[in-house]
Amino acid sequence: MKQKKVVIIGGGLGGIAAALRLAATGWQVTVCEQGARLGGKMNVWECDGFRFDTGPSLITMPLVFEELFKVAGSALAEHIELAPMRPLSDYVFADGTRFTYTSSLPEWLATLRELEPRDVDGFLRFMRLGARLYALSKETFLRRRPVDAPDMKSLRALRHLPLRYGWGNYHRTVAAHFKNPSLRQLFDRYPTYVGSSPYASPATLAVIPYIEYAFGGWHIKGGLYRLVESLVALSRAMNVEILTDTRVERIEHDGKRVSGVRLADGTRLEADALVMNGDAATTGAMLGQQKISQTSSGKISQTYSARSLSGFVMLVGVGRKLPQLSHHTIYFSRDYPREFSQLFNERRFPDDPTIYVSAPSRTDDSLAPSNGETLFIMANAPANDETWTERQIEQARERVFERLSKSGFPEIESDIIVSDVWTPQRIARDYLMPGGAIYGTHSHGWRRAFLRPPNKDANIGGLYYVGGSTHPGGGTPTVLLSAKITCELIERYENGKG
Repeated sequence: MKQKKVVIIGGGLGGIAAALRLAATGWQVTVCEQGARLGGKMNVWECDGFRFDTGPSLITMPLVFEELFKVAGSALAEHIELAPMRPLSDYVFADGTRFTYTSSLPEWLATLRELEPRDVDGFLRFMRLGARLYALSKETFLRRRPVDAPDMKSLRALRHLPLRYGWGNYHRTVAAHFKNPSLRQLFDRYPTYVGSSPYASPATLAVIPYIEYAFGGWHIKGGLYRLVESLVALSRAMNVEILTDTRVERIEHDGKRVSGVRLADGTRLEADALVMNGDAATTGAMLGQQKISQTSSGKISQTYSARSLSGFVMLVGVGRKLPQLSHHTIYFSRDYPREFSQLFNERRFPDDPTIYVSAPSRTDDSLAPSNGETLFIMANAPANDETWTERQIEQARERVFERLSKSGFPEIESDIIVSDVWTPQRIARDYLMPGGAIYGTHSHGWRRAFLRPPNKDANIGGLYYVGGSTHPGGGTPTVLLSAKITCELIERYENGKG
C-alpha cells in the first residue's frame, strides 16, 4: 500500500509534535519552515556566551510532554532535564508591596495570612473552582473539538461543571474570591497567558492559575529551546523531512480537497493531507480566497479588533551578577484597568506597563558567562500593523525602565553587554503572525474562548490546523494537545480509523 504524504506548513512546536505523531502512524512527513530554525516562537538567540529563549520561559503540565516523547518511542528524561520553579515568581506592586508566590502550600498560606487572613479561604475556593474546571476541560475542551458529539468521557466529566463563578467575567470571579488588591492584581494577570484582558475574558480561564499551581512551573536545563532541539532530532530519526528557509506561498486545491503546496521558489510538493501550523488567519491568502471568516462552523478569521496581545521584548545580557533577582519577577503597573484599556481600546503601548522579567541564569548558570546574567524583559503591547519607529522603541524602552526603577529593580544599563529588541512588527514579520498577535485571537467572551479556529477545515478536505491560534489555544502544553487532537482527526478522516 502506498505511503500517504502529509506536508506540515510551519515548524513551530505544534508542527513538530504533529510531525512526530504522524510519522509514528506511518505517514511520510515533510515539514516546511520559512525560518532558519524550527520552533516558531519557542526559539533561541545566542550572543557572546549569553543564550536567550525568545518565547516561553517555563513549561507546565510535564506529563503532556512526556506523552509526546513516548509516542516517538523515547522518553523525555533521556533528552532534557526538568527543574521545578521554586518559587514560581516574585511579585512587586506599585505601592511598594512585595511577596513571593510559591507552590509550597504552607509557605503560601502563611503569606496570605499576612496579606489578608480572609483570603486564605478565598484562595482555596479559587483553586477548587480551577480544579473543577480542569477536571471538566481535560475530558472535553482539551481532548476533542467542541463540535464533536459528546462521548461517555465528556458526559461523565459534566459532573465537575461549576454552577457558580465558572461562567461569568474573569475579573469579577477573582474579586469574589480575594479582598486584598494585590492578590486581585496577581490573579488578574493570568488571562495574559493567552493574550487577553482579565476584564473581558470568561471566568473559565480560572483553570490557568490552577494548572500552574497544581502542575508547577518547570525550567529546562540549558533553556527551553533544548526541547525543540530534542524533538527535531527525534523527527529526523523517524525520517521526517525537514525543510528550513522554505516558505509555502500557496495551498493547491480544487475547491473540495487539497493536493499539495507551491513553495516560494516555484517547487510543488504533492500531499494527501496538509497541516497548517502558521496563524490560522493567514490560510485564506494561501488558498487564494479573499476572505475566510468565523470559526468552528467552518470558517476562519482574525479581525483587527480580535487580535490577542503582542509584546515588546528586550533580551539583555548583563556583565555582572544580580543576586537580588529571582528567576521570575513581575513588576505591576499602578493602574491595571487603565493599562488594559490602552492595550485593547486605544491600541497603544501603555504609559505605565506591567513588566515581566525572567532571569533564568539565576538558576541555570549555563545560560550566561560566569560573571553575567541573562534577562528576558517583556511588556504587553497591542497587535497593530503599524511600523514601530526608532522613537517609539526608545519611548517603550524608557517606560519599561521607568517602571522597573520605581519598583526597585537594580540599575543595569551601564552593565549591558548584549541586547536585542523585539517589537510586534518584528514578531509579525519573523513568525508570519498578523500584527504580531502571539496567540492569534484573544479570548474575550465565550465564543472567542471556546470556538477558536477548528483543527479540521470544514470546507476543504485534507486541510488541518495545529498550534496556538487554533483549538484549544495557546501555551506550550495546549499546543501539544492541539497536535494530538489534530492527528487523531487525520487518522479518523484520512485513514478511516475513527
